[in-house]
Amino acid sequence: MTKTTCLLLLATLGLHAAEPPVPAKIEFNRDVQPILSDNCFYCHGNDPKHREADLRLDIRDEAVKAEAFIPGKAAKSELVSRIFTADADDLMPPPDSHKKLTQRQKDILKKWIDQGAAYQQHWSYEKPVKAAIPAGKNGVDVLVQQRLAQIGLKPSPQADARTLIRRLYLDLIGLPPKPEEVAAFEKDASPAAYAKLVESLLKNPHYGERMAIGWLDVVRFADTIGYHSDNPHNVWPYRDYVIQSFNSNKHFDRFTLEQIAGDLLPDATQETRVGSAFNRLLLSTEEGGAQAKDYEQRMLTDRVRAVGNAWMGQTTGCCQCHDHKFDPWTQRDFYSLGAFFADIKEPILGRREPGIMVLDEAGRKRQADIAERLTTLQAEFAKPRPELAPAQAKWEKQALEAVTASGMWQPLKQVTASSAKKNVALKADKEGVVRGTIDAKRNERKQNDGTDAYTLITKLPLGTTGIRLEALKEKLPGIGLASNGNFVLSEVTLTGGKNKLPIAFASATFEQKTFPAATAIDGIADKKENGWGVLGATGADQSLYLELAAPVTEANAAVTLTLTFGWGENNEIANLRLSSTNSPKPIRAPGTSLPAAEIAGILKAAPDKRTPEQKQKLTAAYKQIAPELNDLRAKIATVEKEKADFENNAPKCIVSISDTNKRTVRILPRGNWMDESGEVVKAALPGYLPKPKIEGRDLTRLDLAQWLVSKDNPLTARTVMNRLWKQFFGTGLSKVLDDLGAQGEPPVNPALLDWLACEFMDSGWDMQHMIRIIANSATYQQASTSTKELTAADPYNRECARQSPFRLDAELVRDNALTISGLLVPKIGGPSVKPYQPAKYWENLNFPTREWQNDSGESLYRRGLYTWWQRSFTHPSMLAFDAPSREECVAERNRSNIPQQALVLLNDPTYVEAARVFAARILTESSGDASQRITWAVQQALQRKPSADELKTLSALFAQQLADYQKDPAAAAELLKTGAAPVSPNLNSSELAAWAHVARVILNLHETITRS
Repeated sequence: MTKTTCLLLLATLGLHAAEPPVPAKIEFNRDVQPILSDNCFYCHGNDPKHREADLRLDIRDEAVKAEAFIPGKAAKSELVSRIFTADADDLMPPPDSHKKLTQRQKDILKKWIDQGAAYQQHWSYEKPVKAAIPAGKNGVDVLVQQRLAQIGLKPSPQADARTLIRRLYLDLIGLPPKPEEVAAFEKDASPAAYAKLVESLLKNPHYGERMAIGWLDVVRFADTIGYHSDNPHNVWPYRDYVIQSFNSNKHFDRFTLEQIAGDLLPDATQETRVGSAFNRLLLSTEEGGAQAKDYEQRMLTDRVRAVGNAWMGQTTGCCQCHDHKFDPWTQRDFYSLGAFFADIKEPILGRREPGIMVLDEAGRKRQADIAERLTTLQAEFAKPRPELAPAQAKWEKQALEAVTASGMWQPLKQVTASSAKKNVALKADKEGVVRGTIDAKRNERKQNDGTDAYTLITKLPLGTTGIRLEALKEKLPGIGLASNGNFVLSEVTLTGGKNKLPIAFASATFEQKTFPAATAIDGIADKKENGWGVLGATGADQSLYLELAAPVTEANAAVTLTLTFGWGENNEIANLRLSSTNSPKPIRAPGTSLPAAEIAGILKAAPDKRTPEQKQKLTAAYKQIAPELNDLRAKIATVEKEKADFENNAPKCIVSISDTNKRTVRILPRGNWMDESGEVVKAALPGYLPKPKIEGRDLTRLDLAQWLVSKDNPLTARTVMNRLWKQFFGTGLSKVLDDLGAQGEPPVNPALLDWLACEFMDSGWDMQHMIRIIANSATYQQASTSTKELTAADPYNRECARQSPFRLDAELVRDNALTISGLLVPKIGGPSVKPYQPAKYWENLNFPTREWQNDSGESLYRRGLYTWWQRSFTHPSMLAFDAPSREECVAERNRSNIPQQALVLLNDPTYVEAARVFAARILTESSGDASQRITWAVQQALQRKPSADELKTLSALFAQQLADYQKDPAAAAELLKTGAAPVSPNLNSSELAAWAHVARVILNLHETITRS
């Protein structure tokens, strides 16, 4: 027998020997249900379409009726016969299922039947029962210690003060303490010192950031839409909402209501509407060829999975196609839950809307100030002005003459239009009107520099002497695309074939001060302060008249008119029309702009025949171009631009908006979106759980939210507390955080999970109350070191006879390094930021192609949870430390330990820069020889002194690196170039580079990135 075979045999024997004995009293939920769920329910469970032999083992009456077993008589039960038989044809589970019961499992089933085969409802569907806790005792400690006593284990001693303060800081705010904070805590002998520390950290504004990380995973928060082009959507204010909610200790029931139905609340505010962005965090697509019905169902199923994961701890996804094979979820439950969200107003395909403005107090004050000033100016403009009557009469005459003269102009209807930069999309209709709109995608992606050039191709009749370019107001606020309704036409050129056709003269119906028409043909196209502008008269059509140097000598001469707009800020013409004339020179603009068709019709009527309404329209039209009101119109346009710019630049967030025209939801056979034969369903709560009786109206998202945080719902409080336990102990009481159903794991300490759930609800869903209980418990304060006996008895520390050390989450690994180096910018909230990322990492992102642009300044040094979250290309440094893509809800991250993580800590620019900046601190903030500086550095990073071996190793490393860099100062200079943080010219580069290597090692230590 080979050595390997012997080892395998011994391992196998060891595993069987380690199996616990069969309990004297069998409990269905603890002992039997996991066996049936793993081995039997797939073929003999809830799903009728996959049920074999028409046998159900998940319902006792059905199993007894089918004579699967006879309660109290295991020897005569078919189930026992089938699991013990040696006949492969009769054996259950069948061999082709690749499932096999252990001897212990068989004995449990046999003993269970002999004891009467009692069933229990699945543990998580039972209402939690609150254990009695002696007054003055911590419920966590009482129930953990009761469990330890039952299994013969004892709790570990309390951890030392340094470990406790580091643990609390990392668990509650995600940042390490400063050495002086640790020293002060170690010296504080007060019995209240620990509790005071807990309270101070719960009040720390970074607490909300730490707590937000887990919730953002659960709700799959990301800055991009996920599918196809994975383009951005506006959601970052939701992250701020989550942080602020934790910091203000918003109770979880209210937190739930605001996220699922924040727009439906009677007291809905900006804050609750931003909370409702939860419903919009799903994956969506802008792909032109996508099928709307397909994505409508994807969005519905995404939302059902999200609610199931975040609040209920249920794996609902398989019910998209069939009834759940292990849990009582049905397809009807699935689609009925999805129907709660059928009222959300949103595009199924295409770009998400910008969202609502999200303003802070300063923003609201500025918004009110702008609105007040604009209202005042508009009221001034709207005042009756009888003094303008003589001027208006003169204008009416000129306008009528302009209408008459307009008969000499023929519209050019055959026009093709394009823009050079594509910042403005142009489209010409069959009447020759060219309409321009700002390309929203280029604008949002910051690819629009605000300038462009229009190319208009048309044909001129023989003998053409002039061209008229009309800027048409139509239904827009102004005649330009700028936020104030203006445009600045920098230059007009006319070519025929390869030849330039000279323009002799340019005049206009209105000229903005210092922006006369003549400057549009002066040959200067690249000067910002040059061109024809119309600010002050943007409320009416305006025209540019161009006199050609020589008449056109060819019939239907193809010409190209190029309009250059170089001012910026999208000062381009919105809508335009071209006309030509063969009238003799001079070609000049009339004394006023050509009135709109309706006004022209009124002018043609005799003054005494005009109705009062027509007279009001004439007065309103004149006020739009009256020279006497130029300054006032310009002021209004300026404030309107200020308003538009303010609104364009204000933070925005897509939120839930309820639409009375709800989408139809039907059960989809096999989840096939093309099969619409299924029954139409309305919003309804899952049939297998307790629920209120609501009649006479359709249920809403608010009903769903209220039910989720009802005390009658047995799932939500357990789910949330199970996740919270994992945050503070490394593993949930029920290990599978997103599945409290049959395929999950029964809690190792069910009384504790139930007590936590009940206490959570009884406290008014007070999250800080629960954290306070856990953090102040002796169980939490235990040392994380273990004994051989304890490790053998409980290798994964499920019973909490000690604390659990575990690696920090991806964001916190980065935060830790930035904090130690002194680079961290502790600003709370704001848009997502883009720290260093490898070039070309996004090279496969398309529609459009794009490249990551590193931020600058403080944005490079923000906390990790603010990093831009690109779903299809999650930041590689984050991925290395197991951050999820957030394409799906994630209740628990993987926690790997792989070589790539060390490579990231050694070579990622973020960590190299942190190391060299930390090195600069070592040189400028500490003194003494190398050993003293190393001691200082270790204290900064780990809040302890280095051991003798550590000191020896790091001293040797420093000496070697210093010698190398003194021989090769160019290499030192190259290392110190990493990152944007400045390098002090007062520091010796070789010495700084050598200390940077020492700092890199310290930042790479297992202890540095571990919460102990």
